[in-house]
Amino acid sequence: MTYKRILLKLSGESLMGKKQFGIDNDRLSDYANEIKEIVNQGIEVAIVIGGGNIFRGIQAEEGGMERTQGDYMGMLATVINGMALQSALETVGIKTRLQTAIEMKEVAEPFIKRKAVRHLEKGRVVIFGAGTGNPFFTTDTAASLRAIEIEADVILKGTRVDGIYTADPEKDSTAIKYDTITFDEVYKKRLNVMDMTAFTLCKENKLPIIVFDMDTPGNLKKVINQEENIGTLVEI
Repeated sequence: MTYKRILLKLSGESLMGKKQFGIDNDRLSDYANEIKEIVNQGIEVAIVIGGGNIFRGIQAEEGGMERTQGDYMGMLATVINGMALQSALETVGIKTRLQTAIEMKEVAEPFIKRKAVRHLEKGRVVIFGAGTGNPFFTTDTAASLRAIEIEADVILKGTRVDGIYTADPEKDSTAIKYDTITFDEVYKKRLNVMDMTAFTLCKENKLPIIVFDMDTPGNLKKVINQEENIGTLVEI
């Protein structure tokens, strides 16, 4: 199928680039230019970014902090990343809107489905920050939820590996990459694609997922154009 509207899920860690913490401006610029290419093709783009380069709620819990408090701090980290990506996109001439699940009207719009869809129809990139607005849910779940709400054609999960493998390719040199795989096969083989809540949401709503390497220049455009052997497609 031809994709008209996509949701791009990026990890916070990916924004670190070569740094150990925070945001690498070169990586941010690279991502902005990659996204600009597909926007110029007429693709409607929504984005969810994690906050792990700044703060992770689950790590806070391990250090003795109450989980709910830590999760809200993590949500704020995703807003910082969203603002950074918004600035990078606007620097290369792409109109954007940042919407957040926690209201902070000085820096972003509140998430309203109809407004988000209207922005997309007008060619603006919409960045969704603050996860779902609820503790105990990951940004993977936020990505699945928002993709379903805006009726995206697919979730593109940008990672540092080029797809889903039979085992972790960074640890097992014999791991074999899947070009396509079903939701049921992922469950059966216990493969790590997304957290289970997010993954089940996609399955129940028949929303396909493509896992691909976002850090290789040109890959995002290749995925959109459905070139062979780029990423792994998960579908019913």
